Amino acid sequence: MEQGFGSDSVPPAGPIDKSKVLDVKPLRCLVPVFPSPNGMASGTTPQPSPFVCVPPSGPFPPGVSPFYPFLSPNESGRSAENQDGLGFGTPISPVPLNSFRTPTANGDTGSRRPGRPRGSNGLAAEDDDSQNHSDQFGSGYSVHGNDVEDTSTGKKRGRPRKTRLSQSGSGSGSGNPATPPIEVDIDPLLNQLLASFKLVEIDQVKKADGDKELAGRILLVYDLFRRRMTQIEERRGETPGSARRPDLKGANLLMTRGARTNQTKRIGNVPGVEVGDIFFFRMELCLVGLHAPSMAGIDYMSVRLTGDEEPIAVSIVSSGGYDDEGDDGDVLIYTGQGGVQRRDGQMFDQKLERGNLALEKSMHRGNEVRVIRGVLDVQNGGRGKIYIYDGLYRVQESWAEKSKLGNCSIFRYKLIRVPGQPEAFTLWKSVQQWREGTATRVGVILPDLTSGAESQPVCLVNDVDDEKGPAYFTYIPSLKYSKPFMKSNPSVGCQCLGGCQPGGTSCPCIQKNGGYLPFNPLGVLMSYKTLVYECGSACSCPPNCRNRISQAGPKARVEVFKTKNRGWGLRSWDPIRGGGFVCEYAGEVIEESRVGEFGNDGDDDYIFDATRMYEPLEAVRDYNDESKKVPYPLVISAKKGGNVARFMNHSCSPNVFWQLVVREINNETFYHVAFFAIRHIPPMQELTFDYGMVPPDKADRRRKKCLCGSLNCRGYFY
Repeated sequence: MEQGFGSDSVPPAGPIDKSKVLDVKPLRCLVPVFPSPNGMASGTTPQPSPFVCVPPSGPFPPGVSPFYPFLSPNESGRSAENQDGLGFGTPISPVPLNSFRTPTANGDTGSRRPGRPRGSNGLAAEDDDSQNHSDQFGSGYSVHGNDVEDTSTGKKRGRPRKTRLSQSGSGSGSGNPATPPIEVDIDPLLNQLLASFKLVEIDQVKKADGDKELAGRILLVYDLFRRRMTQIEERRGETPGSARRPDLKGANLLMTRGARTNQTKRIGNVPGVEVGDIFFFRMELCLVGLHAPSMAGIDYMSVRLTGDEEPIAVSIVSSGGYDDEGDDGDVLIYTGQGGVQRRDGQMFDQKLERGNLALEKSMHRGNEVRVIRGVLDVQNGGRGKIYIYDGLYRVQESWAEKSKLGNCSIFRYKLIRVPGQPEAFTLWKSVQQWREGTATRVGVILPDLTSGAESQPVCLVNDVDDEKGPAYFTYIPSLKYSKPFMKSNPSVGCQCLGGCQPGGTSCPCIQKNGGYLPFNPLGVLMSYKTLVYECGSACSCPPNCRNRISQAGPKARVEVFKTKNRGWGLRSWDPIRGGGFVCEYAGEVIEESRVGEFGNDGDDDYIFDATRMYEPLEAVRDYNDESKKVPYPLVISAKKGGNVARFMNHSCSPNVFWQLVVREINNETFYHVAFFAIRHIPPMQELTFDYGMVPPDKADRRRKKCLCGSLNCRGYFY
């Protein structure tokens, strides 16, 4: 053994031979200090004691204290003389650290992770992402649960795990008893959705470069899955759970299964996404490749130009997290990322790196940059954002300036919209001006053709030709029955005085819908069924009950307008969420044999016939077979009297579908036809549904030429 330098050794004089292996002793040895026995002063030098292994729950030798949290404080408050004066009582089970949640300012102990943006109401809103430029998770990475995803490559670190949601009914607010928690395995639901929409195995070429059809299917599955998870989570009542952000959880699970497209970063437009398309969740942008980072506001890629790689920007999101200036629809003054957005309040100068450097390089290169603008979701009370794809811009100039507070430097970039693109953000500005009365809607014939029958005016517009309006009809806002359908068993109305609440086990209306409320507070249909049961006149709930969505008329402001080649049509000034309620089909319920009485030569333009056969839309294939359309003996004529639904045109690729809604009173059943959005619908996009096919025994009815112009057009309709 070679000589070492211990704590008492003196190093030798002269050079040291470094080739030798030295036995180096530590300068000081750590001697374990054991607890002092009872009766010994705390300052007394401890005596050597044998090491004792003590179980967590005791018994404890003299001088050894119990270890919390294995023992809880004595609840009786006594001196615990027979417990060696320790003051601890009944042993408790150890609790893992990850079960404790850090309370928020409002006492919420939900599962929101630190650093996640909060909603504008102080809560972790599921569709609010105000910190749009943040680089909290590093460049190009987003965190979902225990997995970390590289948004630039789509690769994921971490093992997939079985996903479960705890489900219970609280009946909070309605006086209904609570039900015990139920574990709901959502993996089969997702598997069935992916199989139904043919997304189990997407071709690698399609994953890299998609199209409109694939992007639409992915967004539909995401929206269906997110809505269903929200419905399950809501049924749990006030119990905290793991799906407080179903938008993030749903997107994470879809990306884990490979259900995404346009993973190849590119300059310019993204296949399958059109200028003017809208998104209610940031994760939707990621799924279709429009903007890869889930948090950062600048997406960029590296290119090799003159030997060295340099970053260039491909897309930006401007949604109010920074001091952007974008009131001009064709010009955007964009603020760089970083620096001033520190959550601890510290202010730092922004640095010319990552996204900021990419925008600078794009200015010199002159490449196009996709711009997504975020606006407040007014229909949701200003909570959350709606993201509008505003098309391609170019960075014209950049500069550095002091922030509004004047204590740090920020980068500013001026982007100019490329001309020749369809209207997007400018159209939103125009609709806002029409609503506020600061601009005049061109071509208005009547400011309100309902004469006040609806809660919002419905204007009649023709900016195509000189026609002054459709043929005369009487506007009626609801369906008229001469006699209802009869049922054998009488129904019972609910007694929910404050309105039906999720998880109410004693509410008969909820039980008819499988134990779930079919709508969310915004009027979005959460899952598709053959029949949706709404509260009727025998129920004690108020008119604004969540289970009376279709009875209050259109939520969005709509207009009847003259199309170029299909007569009169219907469109909305407001954006409509996927699953959002549009309107009811109003008119007179007639017998099928009387259809010819309401038209000339068999003309049934204003007839809704539920007995027709409807092609199964992929958009309504939810997790169960109940979503398939089946014929019902309901025929409605809106020729002499009806509402705005009579103006909806046919399309072979519609954006609206119909749902049978049932209201029961004693032994009487009243069927109603309610329309809901298949996908997110931007403002001023025509609302259409599929008129259905005539059964073979009635094929003598005249076919009509279809002018919908969709890629899936059948060429005719009835």
